[in-house]
Amino acid sequence: MIQLSPGTVLYVFTAKDGREVILRTPKWEDIDDALEFINSLVEEDAMILMNTKKTREHEIDWLADNLKKLEKGKMIMIAAEVDGRLVGIVEVRPHFGKMSHVGSLGISVKKGYRDIGIGVDLMKEAEKHAIHMRLKTMQLEVFEKNERAVHVYEKMGYKVTGRIPEGVLQNDEYMDVLIMTRKLPSS
Repeated sequence: MIQLSPGTVLYVFTAKDGREVILRTPKWEDIDDALEFINSLVEEDAMILMNTKKTREHEIDWLADNLKKLEKGKMIMIAAEVDGRLVGIVEVRPHFGKMSHVGSLGISVKKGYRDIGIGVDLMKEAEKHAIHMRLKTMQLEVFEKNERAVHVYEKMGYKVTGRIPEGVLQNDEYMDVLIMTRKLPSS
């Protein structure tokens, strides 16, 4: 099982718009940025499950819990940083028991930083570490109407393998949640 330390730089690349992007594990110093990040997604009414702004106390608990799991090799968490600010994050959480070879992937990229390659690189880096964790299959859920995300996931090799009818309510409209999976290459 791979263990990552907080703040470890994993990969640096130039986004399609010319900005330098640092992919790294989160660190304690990210707390205020992480709070601003999630709350900006809530304000935007992005296609994520979160629908209420978080407090700093909530974010401290969330980051503490996730950094502990990261250090113990029980999850993957990678942040994308541009100009010293958190602009994207991906998490992979392994299932347990007889499904411990399956990882659930969650990803968000801040408005203004989408469609420039950050999401794809976050996913590629997360999958690389998932293979080292001996995960065989990745699973994610996406709102059916999030066409941009569905397109990216399909480009990455994910296929729709299930759906939850009317699984989410956004803006007084029910929509299906798509379950997408991808078998990872062997390590």
